[in-house]
Amino acid sequence: MVDEGTLRPSTYKPRIVDAQIERYLRLFGAVEVSGTKWCGKTWSSLAHGRSVTYVDRGSNLEVATADPGYALIGEPPHVIDEWQRVPAIWDTVRHAVDGAAGEKGLWLLTGSSTPSDDAVSHSGAGRIGRIRMHPMTLQESGDSSGFVSLAALFDGAFAPTQCEGGIEQIAKLVCRGGWPEQQMAAPEDAQVVVREYLASIFEKSVPRLGGDSSLAQRVAVSLARNLGQSSTNLTLARDAFALGEGEKVPDGQLRQVSELVALLGRLYMVDEVPGWVPASRSPKRMRTKPKRYFADPSIAVGLMGMSPASLLMDWQTFGLAFENLCMRDLDVYARALPDAASTPLRYYRDDSGLEVDAVVERADGRWGAFEVKLSQAKVDEAARTLLRMQGKLLESKASRMVPPSFLCVLTGVGEAAYQRPDGVYVVPICSLGA
Repeated sequence: MVDEGTLRPSTYKPRIVDAQIERYLRLFGAVEVSGTKWCGKTWSSLAHGRSVTYVDRGSNLEVATADPGYALIGEPPHVIDEWQRVPAIWDTVRHAVDGAAGEKGLWLLTGSSTPSDDAVSHSGAGRIGRIRMHPMTLQESGDSSGFVSLAALFDGAFAPTQCEGGIEQIAKLVCRGGWPEQQMAAPEDAQVVVREYLASIFEKSVPRLGGDSSLAQRVAVSLARNLGQSSTNLTLARDAFALGEGEKVPDGQLRQVSELVALLGRLYMVDEVPGWVPASRSPKRMRTKPKRYFADPSIAVGLMGMSPASLLMDWQTFGLAFENLCMRDLDVYARALPDAASTPLRYYRDDSGLEVDAVVERADGRWGAFEVKLSQAKVDEAARTLLRMQGKLLESKASRMVPPSFLCVLTGVGEAAYQRPDGVYVVPICSLGA
């Protein structure tokens, strides 16, 4: 059963990305919605489409391989699901957009991996709009009130609010994750699905892209242990190949690890958050490696074989998994801003070692910064870090640095969202929204 005129499933739960899909369909001849497996991109695309070709079903793969134009046939917006199975579809769509005399919103492509560079001859810039999708945020799943809006914080609009929930609930949300079909599941049951997801990635998706299944799994486990860190490939290789601290890592093994990290990124399983270089600072002083998180915190939990109970007994690991949850939600909320920067979510680290977990930047240069703390006990410390960052960036009047629109500490535990006397907001993640 679908809504009249569209393929929208009757049980479809609206997503934040819907507004961006609608906007891009007005702006581009075709739109690609990409993201990790099972995040809901197909249903979101169907909600805006009028016809569909499932490339990986039945004989469609064979026919589309022989004739990529076959996948484009249907009433627009026509959804082409899992287009990357036949990379030639991309260039076929691009040429079709060129021949459509400026008509918009013709095709919606969904993809759960990125083909190699040599498989697609053109980026599609100007013809195909690209949208990144993640598993559900807490606002989308109904686990956050969304009362504190990221967009409103940029406009200086804030009102204190009460917030329900405790540390046990946060542990469950981290383990359950944002998988659309698992929102009513117990965390332990959701982790069964996560393990199936991981098995599918390592046993099918990785080999299909030319990677080694078992080594990719060991690299992923190392990434989980180094969650939210700018870990070098040397660190990951020592973990993946079980090498001692003093043992030399062969160049071949380093290259393998580098290629597998990139492959996991192509599968949208791993997200890289780059460092932020404000206009007032020298790039040489701000040169940092990207931090890595998983598309959903439940992936890290699954890789480490943990549960709500074990997270509550390992506060450090729990804190890292919670940070992953916050970064997932911030990424979605930041991309939903009407004038979001091309890479709206970054982190700050300068040559003195001062580090701030997240910076959200808009295309007009406005920015806000977040520190993530699981408990209330470290809110004071987090606020001092944010204020120190602000002071360093604004200390030179000649730099004309734009002051932050806001500074905010995101917490896991807290009964209310409020503003401190020093101006820093304290917001429980279960009250944050787009």
